[in-house]
Amino acid sequence: MPRKTASGLGPSARPGVGVSPEALPTPPPTEARAPSGSEAEAMARELERHPNYRVLRRLVPRLRFDHAAGGTLLTVLVLDTETTGLVAARDKIMELALLRVHVDSHSGLPVGAVEVYDGLQDPGMPIPKEVQQITGITDAMVRGQQLDEARIGLMLEGVDLVIAHNAGFDRPFCEARLPQFASLRWACSLVDVNWKALGYGSAKLEQLALQHGWFYDAHRAEVDCHALLAVLGVPLGAQQGNAMQALLAASAQPSYRLQATGAPFEAKDALKARSYRWNAEQKVWHTVLANAELLQAELDWLKAGVYQGRAARVRVEKLDARTKYATRVGEISTPSI
Repeated sequence: MPRKTASGLGPSARPGVGVSPEALPTPPPTEARAPSGSEAEAMARELERHPNYRVLRRLVPRLRFDHAAGGTLLTVLVLDTETTGLVAARDKIMELALLRVHVDSHSGLPVGAVEVYDGLQDPGMPIPKEVQQITGITDAMVRGQQLDEARIGLMLEGVDLVIAHNAGFDRPFCEARLPQFASLRWACSLVDVNWKALGYGSAKLEQLALQHGWFYDAHRAEVDCHALLAVLGVPLGAQQGNAMQALLAASAQPSYRLQATGAPFEAKDALKARSYRWNAEQKVWHTVLANAELLQAELDWLKAGVYQGRAARVRVEKLDARTKYATRVGEISTPSI
């Protein structure tokens, strides 16, 4: 019978001798400690020093701006909506966010405190699954919810300009839900700012933010508003100012929707190449000109290149900030060319 040691093990089973690594107890894993905010920022700054890396930081909404005013203060309302779909005549608002802030007309910079409103609205219809996936807003979240119309009304008082990133989408929805929006001046940061000329590859809000080193959880109305306010105030260079200045300048002058009434069929390729669009319902080519000078130049081009000396009368719709991006018709004229 084999001789046993005091521990009851045979001689060949002495501790540490002939025992496979798998048989030894595994020490518990050490949990990695998440770096503190200051440590993470230090690492980010170190990465930024290397040419092979770019750092993105989460956008932190600002509720106060300490810029000194050098010009007249304008009251601006930055607005965004989340809706059940894309058609204002059929779909409904399910979230509305507003940032009310003073903006220096000279520098384009926000000044002082930012007043925030963000409200949910029961649209009275099921939210499509694809919309829920994009926004994260569910039927349960909006059930029984109503926008605070009294609070919104107070925020609209004395507003000089409403800004939305795609006002042609947001304005019809807002006017359908709250008619007070119809009397206000609107500007579109997507269309009224020439982002390409300013060096941006895309005018999408997320891409504009990324180009300045910010990321955020898009497709919720309030954070989209904060992202837009931040992007509009970024300096673009000593000679270019910022995008808010460009937006204020564009909103101060009318634009013109020009219809090439009765344009000959053979001119369609030339019109399309010049960025005209075809209105299938009215059966006419049309375009939008940013100012009166561009309108006159376009009328001269139509006369020479499209109508070629034939008598013609075109339709011009003058759009100011109160009618631009609305479904209402602006001031109409029909000049002969």
